Amino acid sequence: MLHRGVGLAIALFLFLAGSTGALISWDKELDEWLNPQLHQAHGQGQALDPFDLAQKIEAADPRAWVIRVPLFREEGKSAKFLVTPRIDPATGAPYELDYNEIYLDPVSGEEVGRREWGKFSLDRTHLLSFLYKFHYTLHIPDFWGINRWGEWLMGGIALLWLSDCLVGFALTLPRRWRGTTNPAGEEASGATNPRHHRSWWRRWRRSWGVRWRRGRFQRMFDLHRAAGLWTWLLLATLALSAATLNLFPEVFRPILLAVSDFSPRPIDVYPEAPERQPIMPGLAYREVVARAAEEARKLGWKEPVNRVFYSHRRGYYSVSFFHPADYLAVDGMPHKRLFFDAFDGRLISIRAPWAGSGADVFVQAQFPVHSGRILGLPGRILISAMGLVVAVLSVTGVYIWLRKRKGKAAGHQT
Repeated sequence: MLHRGVGLAIALFLFLAGSTGALISWDKELDEWLNPQLHQAHGQGQALDPFDLAQKIEAADPRAWVIRVPLFREEGKSAKFLVTPRIDPATGAPYELDYNEIYLDPVSGEEVGRREWGKFSLDRTHLLSFLYKFHYTLHIPDFWGINRWGEWLMGGIALLWLSDCLVGFALTLPRRWRGTTNPAGEEASGATNPRHHRSWWRRWRRSWGVRWRRGRFQRMFDLHRAAGLWTWLLLATLALSAATLNLFPEVFRPILLAVSDFSPRPIDVYPEAPERQPIMPGLAYREVVARAAEEARKLGWKEPVNRVFYSHRRGYYSVSFFHPADYLAVDGMPHKRLFFDAFDGRLISIRAPWAGSGADVFVQAQFPVHSGRILGLPGRILISAMGLVVAVLSVTGVYIWLRKRKGKAAGHQT
């Protein structure tokens, strides 16, 4: 009853999350295929200074504020800058921008395209970013001044999914293992009868297979049960990582603080300023990157500075270090990063793969695990396949319920 009720309540959400997850495992590759006009550049020769390009963007559109600058060049590829709107002094509100990404030819400095990442649109320019955001927020809009309704909803769905995984697995076990008793109060497995024990064992082993030659309902039932059993550990892992990613501040951070040392992230320490009061930095990008390069040298890091990001609502810089070939992850984990205060330039945090306390590593691993990137290309293939499995489990679960409901209704009529 519990498995059926929870499963029906979350089936549609899991179908949407699974089907979109199967696609966004390849978001970069698919986006480059769909939108070559954004990602390709044909300039030949020496690349221009990326900070000069950032200034060119802001000079061309004074409403725009560049908050992320790429610091490397890929041959034949454009340079992607992230922007956010400045505050309109006439209204005190952010300017209306119809883009937050702008792509330049790094050699000529010419704009090759722009778009709004995550826009609610199914055109080819925005499709992949739409699906990516839809996967974890359903594009639920902001209201009451809160922009996390979608993340909270999908995080709650993930917690229900995790509990349903546990219940669903338990239902496949022999009754004796579940502690189920018959009406007489004796163990239903017939513990004193070896034949009964073997019978339960054979029945549980059959739970892992599909009887393809049986009727449609039986095939669907077997497929639902067997697919859930064979992929159970992966399903539970996906559910846990999804819940952690969406509900980290509200649920998992307090839990981790209670059981382990935990290095606070800048986002946990620097309070978020109101949207209409962004924080103007005291240091420019060049100064911060120069400090970051020096700190990286002291730490013995060999990777080049790859990009720099400014958190305009919190007042700190993030500088990432990795080789262009490792754009997804380094050894399956997030890139090395240094964080600096935007006013005095002091180093406030260091993030490196597999470094820190157990809680730190747990937090680092959640996105790589959920996306499969922790295992490289095989992991991404696996997660893409698991997205399809989740969708199939959702569909077969609803089908089984509908057939049983129809059968009960027919029985009542007779």
